[in-house]
Amino acid sequence: GFVNLESITITYKDSRWVGAWWLGFIVSGTVILLSSIPFFFLPKSLPKQGEEESNHTNTELATVTEQEHFLPDEAHGDEKEKLATFQEMVKDFIPSIKRLFKNSIYSMMILTNLVSVNSFIGMITFKPKFMEQTFGQSASKAIFLIGIMNLPAVALGIITGGFVLKRFKLSIVGAARVAIAASIGSFCMLGIQNFLHCDNAEVAGLTVSYKGYPELSYNQQSLLSECNMGCSCSLKHWDPVCAYNGMTYASPCLAGCQTSSGTGRTMVFHNCTCISDSVMKATNMSAVLGQCPRKGECDSKFKIYMALSVVGSFMSACGGTPGYIVLLRSIQPDLKSLALGMQTLIVRTLGGIPPPIYFGALIDLTCLKWGTKQCGGRGACRIYDANAFRITFLGLITGLYFLTNILGGILYVIIVKRQKKLSLRNQENENGLEGNEVSKGHASINISKNSEDTSKESTI
Repeated sequence: GFVNLESITITYKDSRWVGAWWLGFIVSGTVILLSSIPFFFLPKSLPKQGEEESNHTNTELATVTEQEHFLPDEAHGDEKEKLATFQEMVKDFIPSIKRLFKNSIYSMMILTNLVSVNSFIGMITFKPKFMEQTFGQSASKAIFLIGIMNLPAVALGIITGGFVLKRFKLSIVGAARVAIAASIGSFCMLGIQNFLHCDNAEVAGLTVSYKGYPELSYNQQSLLSECNMGCSCSLKHWDPVCAYNGMTYASPCLAGCQTSSGTGRTMVFHNCTCISDSVMKATNMSAVLGQCPRKGECDSKFKIYMALSVVGSFMSACGGTPGYIVLLRSIQPDLKSLALGMQTLIVRTLGGIPPPIYFGALIDLTCLKWGTKQCGGRGACRIYDANAFRITFLGLITGLYFLTNILGGILYVIIVKRQKKLSLRNQENENGLEGNEVSKGHASINISKNSEDTSKESTI
């Protein structure tokens, strides 16, 4: 439907404001559509390895094994042969899964990534709401700041992680060290954020009493007071007004206002009896639409929070590329496609779906005032206990990050032990082959065998 913006009484800073939520889907869809155009210019099939000498560089993009599976020579082969190939693939699926999860490095990486993605999804889902309720920012400003500050930091972190790998030519142990160091650094930034908070917004009957004393209440009956008892006010509606004493009231009626002037967003309410009951006496007993702004010190804390958030995002992203390299180097070549598919399935399913559910359920417990739908049902939460919200939200993320680092430490120990065992085995093979060289005098044969054995032990 159509809404006349001149007639509404709320601004974009109000928690009840509903923006053009559909616009993001149009922009994202357009960008995805445009980015798909280059794929239409790819050849029908990539050159086979050894087919032409001039195409040798291009064939390095895929191994012989991958080409045999994904680039068949004939697209119209015998149906029976195709059926046999499919049956063989199904027959080998379960044994391949068993081989995959017997790899302790792969299994531990799946578990570590699963916990990490749980914390990440929970954070990005409720971070705008956290910034809105804890620091008094509007929803649009919170999302805008995340887009222009956190996302570029993540992109820069991914590039930096890849550059460090290439510049220092890190082994799998070195890549694991970078990933763990990045995770610990991000965890430290998150730990500091737990100590940055603002006081609750002063809302009469919810966070302070009508006299102005701090008094937290989850009971809607506390919205009633002697100053508004005879007004027959509804406790379900949320239409906040800001009094000149700096206190917010849930509605003009609950503020005891008797008259009003102006229309739309410029409406002012006068003769509000509850304002005079406050300890902070005000000569002006009027109120305007909307919640009162937070104190000035909250803005400075918010700037520090955003700085820590950007640095933490950069550090966390620095470990993304090294972690991915560790995953690839720890899997046998014939299992890499299956391994990446299983990781994507498990992490996106168990890491993407549950977090918004249990994060949301726990955060809902901190709600002080629920809105009401037109049909009478419970609507969205209008105001939270900011301190309880902060402890719940950051506490969950911190706990999951801590568990991620513990699992990462265990994973690093497994990698180091596996690497030491591999080095010892290769050294024994090398010593044995050198002995054969001296005794049998077949140096050229042993050198070729040595290179073959070393290549076989390259995957840990």
